Amino acid sequence: MIDQKNQQKDAYTLILEAIDLGVYKPGQRLVENELAERFGVSRTPIREALQRLETQSLLSRDGRSLIVASLDHNQMAELYAVRAELEGLAAQLAARHATDEEMRVLRDMVEDDIALVDNPTLLAQANRRFHHQLHLASHNRFLIQQLNLVHQSMALMATTSLAAEGRSSKALEEHDQIVKAIEERNEQGARDALKRHISKAFVTRLKLDAGSA
Repeated sequence: MIDQKNQQKDAYTLILEAIDLGVYKPGQRLVENELAERFGVSRTPIREALQRLETQSLLSRDGRSLIVASLDHNQMAELYAVRAELEGLAAQLAARHATDEEMRVLRDMVEDDIALVDNPTLLAQANRRFHHQLHLASHNRFLIQQLNLVHQSMALMATTSLAAEGRSSKALEEHDQIVKAIEERNEQGARDALKRHISKAFVTRLKLDAGSA
């Protein structure tokens, strides 16, 4: 039975969410009829969605097949560099523009996520929600659009940096520092805290990749 929520989403969104959640991992082949059956849609919108994802470099060609793309070392470094700058700006603008209600939501997220510290998969999902909420608090639609593109590309990493030993608790501490700066309307402090957070996540990912090499 097809989830009613799926019926309200287009094929592009459904496939993108599946990649983001790790249902389809880097290097995995995507087949039109299998996707159509999974999501309960016809093959035409699936084909159009795959073409769109390929144009955005989220899918790549392996012969005649389309597979979920993967990032090499240089691409990953470039992505983290852009992410740090854009997210730093989002934090700075959130410190300037966030409403009291938005700051309350961010604070509640930090406190609620403590319960997920031993579950990297669920914490990774919560982490995405936290960052998205922070983006919204920037109140800059064009920045949010660019960050959405960056975070789509983040889905091309096979594992979450939160899986590294000790990283989960440290990441939550960093989230706490970011939110504290936003609550204090400390624009530079929020920007710096966010950029440090991304830098530490990148270092952790490099160590994970080095360990699996």
